[in-house]
Amino acid sequence: MQHHQSPKHTNKLVNELSPYLLQHAHNPVNWYPWGEEALALAKAEDKPILISIGYAACHWCHVMERESFENEEVAEYMNHHFINIKVDREERPDLDQIYMDAVTALTGSGGWPLNCFLLPDARPFYGGTYFPPKAMYGKPDWLALLKSIVRTFTQKRAELEQQAGYITQHLLNQDAQVLQQLPMLQTTQLFEPNTAETVFVRLRQRFDTQDGGFGAAPKFPATMNLQWLLQYYHFTADKSALQHALFSLDKMTAGGIYDHLGGGFARYSVDKAWLVPHFEKMLYDNALLTDLLSDAFKITRKPEYKETIEQTLEFIAAEMTSAEGGFYASYDADSEGEEGKYYVWSKAETDQILAEDAPVFNRFYGITEQGNWEGKNILNRNFTIKTFADKTGYSTEQLKNLLQRCRRRLLANRNHRPKPALDDKIILGWNALMTTAYAKAFQALGHPQYKTAAENNLQFMLTRFADTQRQAPAMLHTYKNGRAQHPAFLDDYAFVIEALLAVYQINFNEELPQLALSLAQFVLQHFADPQGSPILFYTPDFQTDVIVRKKEYYDSATPSGNSTMAANLKLLGAMLNLPHLSELSAKMVKSVETSLLKYPTSFGRWGSVALQFIYPAREVAVVGNNAPKLALQLAKNFLPNTALMATAGNQSPYELLQDRYVEGKTLFYVCQNNACQMPVNTPQEALQLLHNNNP
Repeated sequence: MQHHQSPKHTNKLVNELSPYLLQHAHNPVNWYPWGEEALALAKAEDKPILISIGYAACHWCHVMERESFENEEVAEYMNHHFINIKVDREERPDLDQIYMDAVTALTGSGGWPLNCFLLPDARPFYGGTYFPPKAMYGKPDWLALLKSIVRTFTQKRAELEQQAGYITQHLLNQDAQVLQQLPMLQTTQLFEPNTAETVFVRLRQRFDTQDGGFGAAPKFPATMNLQWLLQYYHFTADKSALQHALFSLDKMTAGGIYDHLGGGFARYSVDKAWLVPHFEKMLYDNALLTDLLSDAFKITRKPEYKETIEQTLEFIAAEMTSAEGGFYASYDADSEGEEGKYYVWSKAETDQILAEDAPVFNRFYGITEQGNWEGKNILNRNFTIKTFADKTGYSTEQLKNLLQRCRRRLLANRNHRPKPALDDKIILGWNALMTTAYAKAFQALGHPQYKTAAENNLQFMLTRFADTQRQAPAMLHTYKNGRAQHPAFLDDYAFVIEALLAVYQINFNEELPQLALSLAQFVLQHFADPQGSPILFYTPDFQTDVIVRKKEYYDSATPSGNSTMAANLKLLGAMLNLPHLSELSAKMVKSVETSLLKYPTSFGRWGSVALQFIYPAREVAVVGNNAPKLALQLAKNFLPNTALMATAGNQSPYELLQDRYVEGKTLFYVCQNNACQMPVNTPQEALQLLHNNNP
């Protein structure tokens, strides 16, 4: 019988739900979660606060914990002189944003772990990222830094107060530097046709024509910029935009950033050729890449894209979906204390497991004796199936079967290895991104299980994340063990509205646009800026435990809540004939237009919304007994800037679908600029009309 030793230390994190916080629950550091208790104690004892922010899949967070937070001497000093607060950035992205901006302003750079020192009133005065136990990398050792902070806090308090005042003012002013003051313009004057061309020229300057993507290493997928290129191609027929988007996708799906055995993408590539990933797998990357691949498949029908979507969603279904139907947050990069250990192979291993199939498999996936990373091999493809089949004399079918057989064998073997840690908290916004991805994949591939997954997760979000302490439709941010907590943020709501409209466009359930509208109205009520700027705050007006209300407008690893709301308002305005929503969307885009033109890689989704104002918007109403089924046939095509609505009956609550029902027929009405063309009978004819109207 096994006897588990009870832990030597237990702190206030032991009652939390976040796996990242629970990892620190038995540190000798007396950690508190962010909340009233810790903040009140700092004031009562007049101690500086250390806020340490990280996330479960963060490699250097684990390193610093091991080196410093598990060290008894360091912990004793921290406990005596500081109120120590641990934050999971995925639970409280608002705090992460505030204190990350503060540290970036102070030091010129940021990252995780983020360690920020605050006055007892939670205003920041100093900070940094990883600090080693012994001085190195040009950084002081952690304990020496703590002592110096305490000395300054005791002896030069007035200077720290002044510094904290400057930084807090900087945080308040920051948004104004990016956002233009909005002149009183009519919507029709907002966008010049050359806006799109300017964005394209700027993006093209950053194309990596050798390896795909943008700029140098480290390389992130940049899904929103690639999606913008597909849309720009659709509107302008500029082949170079399409070519770079597809080339980038081909490079990523062939590279080591993609898990060729288990499916799914890692967060980014350390090198410019997409070979060596940072091995953590995030839910949001896999959602956004599935969404992008679905668009690319709609345009090209390329079998490799279909296969990658299928493998990625198999990975999500098998490894990242809870029994209740929610999607987990992430998989760590490390297993058995080593980054990437779970995913890499020696040639001896593949030779032994694959026997006579090994030579072909090894050559196809670049497996060698010396390896391509730290003496081991990261699987990556340097050939298409066709070119390799031609080289080796196999038929494409034979080669496909052989490779699939080998992948299954290696995967079965890999499943016996200790797995990287799973962060099993369920985040509202990321779930919504995956719901949208499933809906888009269903449109592209038609697999019924994708529709089921999208509908199930939508239902899961609407029931499990409801904030029962507030008036409907208020929602919460995270869910685990039957408990939802933390008020939802702007991007949570924005992604849920996007998911509602995406699922509507696969099942045409008439409740969904109405629900999207009520959520949008809730957002406009609780996140609006009373000063009149159209850009929304990140936190709601009823959340009071932050020192400033920030605005989030950059599209980074995930789209910003503001750009997504702008897209939602534009689509809702078109679907429900509510022009004031489209006008608000236009004002939002206009207020970041200068930044979009200067830095398009940081404003990818904003660029997509701008395209919707520059090029003609269409609405397609499909009405008749067979409408939902036939509308889906139309949705197999790539149709950005098209609001698709359908009803089988003649009683729709939506104006676009009213008075169009003809007994015994299913008709397509294609509308543009408030005028509809004569109805047509088939998806093909409707598509023809849509293409004819394209500039």
